[in-house]
Amino acid sequence: MITAIYPGTFDPITHGHSDIVARASSLFDRIIVAVAKSTSKTTAFTIDERMAMAKEALQGLERVEVCCFDGLMTSFARERKARVIVRGLRAVSDFENEFQMAGMNRHLNNEAETVFLTPAEHLSFISSSLVREVAGLGGDVSNFVHEKVRLALQQRLTK
Repeated sequence: MITAIYPGTFDPITHGHSDIVARASSLFDRIIVAVAKSTSKTTAFTIDERMAMAKEALQGLERVEVCCFDGLMTSFARERKARVIVRGLRAVSDFENEFQMAGMNRHLNNEAETVFLTPAEHLSFISSSLVREVAGLGGDVSNFVHEKVRLALQQRLTK
């Protein structure tokens, strides 16, 4: 059984994230969507809110578990016996940073391989930060996130 981990802040989880998880779930026996508690990024939502939104957005996908982690993702992957780290690539500009991260992850946990997946083309421009910005300015983000995520963004960010 091959377990894969898909780590991130998911602030908020987007249709692009959901697409990557769906693609990964067709390749691996089990997917752990690992929501980072501590991050260098400023988040709009608490860890509990981000986890609840991820569970809602991924509802219906089989063999997918949403949980949180704190500390090194590679240590968490080792604890959960995840042999694959799934990373999403939206554009060529993502590759350099992701390539560096994959090298560091391999150094920290040589038992896990990094696999890069791309979202469907119509989702490739979506990022959590861009969705937050559009939502905060009152824009319609319904094509980019689950309806409950859209409502949470509207309540949290619109003035």
